Amino acid sequence: MSRAMFEYTKTILQKVSFDVVLFCKEVEKAVSRLLPHELDELRDYILLLVNQNPNLKDSLIYLKA
Repeated sequence: MSRAMFEYTKTILQKVSFDVVLFCKEVEKAVSRLLPHELDELRDYILLLVNQNPNLKDSLIYLKA
């Protein structure tokens, strides 16, 4: 079930990547819901999105543990 949540989170983040504030809120939610090993994968995924859209760089603060 948690893998489904991870995939759902990636889908949501892709869809809201046009709005930095909304993206940050979704990242914050994901950090509270996902398992530790999924957070590592999420960090990699967000770094890819940041490379495409540098405005999303602010969201990386939520991934610092």
